[in-house]
Amino acid sequence: MKRTLKTLSFLATIFVIVGASSFFGSVAFADPTVSADPAVAKVQGLAINYGWIALAAGLGIGIAALGGGIGQGRAAAAALDGIARNPGASDKIFTPMILGLALIESLVLIAFVIAFWLRGVAAG
Repeated sequence: MKRTLKTLSFLATIFVIVGASSFFGSVAFADPTVSADPAVAKVQGLAINYGWIALAAGLGIGIAALGGGIGQGRAAAAALDGIARNPGASDKIFTPMILGLALIESLVLIAFVIAFWLRGVAAG
């Protein structure tokens, strides 16, 4: 478990560094051909960063699905373990488990909506 957490934290750090360097690199080394008109500059900036926005949307969905799957698996395993130890408490365990699974799934769906929103922003 510790090795998995170390690997995930390492990957998250790499993604943050790459994202920050791409953002600050585009700010520090601005393209002199960008228009002075704010509306045109916004469209040009989004067109330049479309690949990064698409990458962020894809990684966001992947990480959300991974985290949601791990969370749902652990919640179901804990509920089944509790029911196996005390079958009489299955009614008291079932409802909170379903509520927890629904809340975990709602976070994954929110990440899905945000990814589509990012794609819509980048498309113009």
